[in-house]
Amino acid sequence: MTQTTVEKSPVSLLGLGAMGTALARTWLAAGHPLTVWNRTPARTTLLAAHGAEVADSAAEAVAAHALVVVCLLDDASVEEALAGTDLAGRDLVNLTTCTPAQARDRAEWAHERGARYLDGGIMAVPPMIGVPAAGGYVFYSGSRELFDRHQETLAVPAGTVYVGRDAGFAALHDMALLSAMYGMFAGAAHAFALIRKEDIDPVSLAPLLADWLVAMAPAVHRTAERLRTGDYTQGVVSGLAMQVAGTPAFLSTAEEQGVSPELIRPYFELMRRRLAEGGGEEDLTGVIDLLVR
Repeated sequence: MTQTTVEKSPVSLLGLGAMGTALARTWLAAGHPLTVWNRTPARTTLLAAHGAEVADSAAEAVAAHALVVVCLLDDASVEEALAGTDLAGRDLVNLTTCTPAQARDRAEWAHERGARYLDGGIMAVPPMIGVPAAGGYVFYSGSRELFDRHQETLAVPAGTVYVGRDAGFAALHDMALLSAMYGMFAGAAHAFALIRKEDIDPVSLAPLLADWLVAMAPAVHRTAERLRTGDYTQGVVSGLAMQVAGTPAFLSTAEEQGVSPELIRPYFELMRRRLAEGGGEEDLTGVIDLLVR
């Protein structure tokens, strides 16, 4: 049956934290029948007032509809919530933050119980859910057939990006992007720390810093291409040897400003290790190989 403005795919949602509640509100606003369950029943009250059916147990919520979406604290919470529920014939979409290995194990666990499985990594914060202009999206991996079947429903709260049949790929993409984000935050923290004791308004530095980070972002495409080809020297403008030669100035500046170098020193040490291996004509791509054990 195709979805229409009158009849849309029903959803069972387990977990009503900040993200789960945002998902629930969006599906309700779009006209999807919704059954919700949360360990703390008080969180269901406002959603019930907006038309959600409230299940007394996780098992009751799972039984209500074929499409079951789980958005809980962690993988252990998923195990606990779904223990004893009848998953046979259910389409289980797990939006709980987990590791790639946990996602693969959970997919096998679901299949053993007769369920189809799709894992998701949410690249958004709750205020972005249901707001297309905010740019939020969810990585999905696992059953391609399951993704195609429910894509229209899953796309209601946020955009959808399918990244492969390996159930762990959504979590892996999620962690990769968030790791890069924290690395960027670390660099920004060091930059602000350098000016912290000076008569420099951090608000005046912020646009310069933001523009600089945006200007540097396309370098990831060149890194990706070098990783693909295995040639780390092609088109290099600033060689590793030259960059390593400049690192003492960064460390000395930090010392002069009374700033700990603990956020940048580890990366500089990797750069020096790669140089010692003979990578002076490369760019920074070779550092990646030092990280892979």
